[in-house]
Amino acid sequence: MSIFTPTNQVKLTNVAVVRLKKCGKRFEIACYKNKVMSWRNKVEKDIDEVLQTHTVFTNVSKGQVAKKEDLVKAFGTEDQTEICTKILAKGELQVSEKERSQQLESAFRDIATIVADKCVNPESKRPYPVGVIERAMKDIHYSVIPTRSTKQQALEVIRQLKETMQIERAQMRLRLVLPAKDAKKVQEKLKSLLSSIESEEWDTDLEMVCLVDPGCYREIDEILRVETRGRGAVEMLSLKDVEAEDKQIE
Repeated sequence: MSIFTPTNQVKLTNVAVVRLKKCGKRFEIACYKNKVMSWRNKVEKDIDEVLQTHTVFTNVSKGQVAKKEDLVKAFGTEDQTEICTKILAKGELQVSEKERSQQLESAFRDIATIVADKCVNPESKRPYPVGVIERAMKDIHYSVIPTRSTKQQALEVIRQLKETMQIERAQMRLRLVLPAKDAKKVQEKLKSLLSSIESEEWDTDLEMVCLVDPGCYREIDEILRVETRGRGAVEMLSLKDVEAEDKQIE
């Protein structure tokens, strides 16, 4: 993409336009592609690495520069860099249909990858290949929501896929230590949050190895901390309880 701006004779290339409408006017800034999100995520902190020019336009592609009186009315200042920073923070990044399509496809794959990583077939205890998850997502006509994170959407996809296929969150294996004095009471409170108990050993304290849904971890940790007044302990033994494929060494 190449844009010629006759106003200042600057030729802008590889342009990403960020647009903000305010006080009935349209304001645009010219940025470098791939830098806008880096700025918003606080990865890139040098504004000069983001802006192609510290100039506010009404139309970047036509090289039409915004009038000072319009800037003052909309932003309360005519400081171009300050205004550019505000537009960068709140404006809408303009992308072509092709770019938008590519972004949605990439996000779709990312969501499928997260689901495949977090879930298993509850019968075999083995993860589904990413390709299987992608096909299942297409079967339920899942549409990516650009404004939501892929992790949030992956959790929603898992919920929807449960209605059409055998899929469950891979279980987390925990070791719990309950002080003898509180063990029975705490164990009763934890019962509904534990998927299964693999072992129980009494010594001075009660030690339990159990499987839990990852979503229950915080609640388990909270109950243990409060009910034992900090004397209990939670140790993560494995993040996912997945049946490993048999491997033959040749």
